[in-house]
Amino acid sequence: MRYSAIVLDLDGTLLTTGKQVSERNRQAVRACHEKGIKIIYATARPPRSVRQFLSEEMISIGAFVYYNGAQAMCSHTGTSFCESIPSGLTASLIEYVMGYRPDLELSIEVNDEWFSYRALDYTVAMNTAANPIVKSLDELKALDATKILIASDRPIPELLERFGHQVNIIVTDQGQLIQIMPLQASKEAAVRKLCDVYGIEWREVVAFGDDYNDLGLFEMAGCTVAMGNAVDALKAAAHETTATNDEDGVAIVLERMFTLEQERR
Repeated sequence: MRYSAIVLDLDGTLLTTGKQVSERNRQAVRACHEKGIKIIYATARPPRSVRQFLSEEMISIGAFVYYNGAQAMCSHTGTSFCESIPSGLTASLIEYVMGYRPDLELSIEVNDEWFSYRALDYTVAMNTAANPIVKSLDELKALDATKILIASDRPIPELLERFGHQVNIIVTDQGQLIQIMPLQASKEAAVRKLCDVYGIEWREVVAFGDDYNDLGLFEMAGCTVAMGNAVDALKAAAHETTATNDEDGVAIVLERMFTLEQERR
């Protein structure tokens, strides 16, 4: 089978636990790009955070899916698009969540800006360069949200039943983070749009991932690879499981699939 695009999740996949791209992974991804294979990074992170962890070299060779698909960009083709949660729905979600538990850590992303209703320190827990800007709850309710983030150690009752038909709700990070995106936003929908621009079919896509927000991609792509550290549900859906993100799992597969092993030596 001829594969024309590689889709790479970042956290837990291409990035090590220390949020680095290993030299072996870098070389493998770069070698695939030089063979004419399209590189697409598909992450839950915003653009500013991706720039924090990827080198200029890695950025220059790829297209990007941010916010689990709410935004995407390909500088090579001039393609970009974004979706958002209307302010009225943002307000309803905030009111419901805060009514259930006022002490929850709730924050909102809007076009690469990050806001919360109280001061939060995420520089260590979420490996961010800066913390969210504080705004009042009323100000947050007036925003068209790109993504809503809720840090919670337990599920929020009836959240999915009440809002699942209006927004896309995913729980990640070992059940500690609830991510709420626009209803039509998903990694697979954004990747499909980029592949349409490239003229690439789904069966020509190789996808790597580790968490629940990669499940949709794994249902569509022609070849799917779960990391050794992936959640069990993703491993069950994958065509194969590789080594962990700290063991160059991405490079191991790329070297084999695209005959890079001999070149690396």
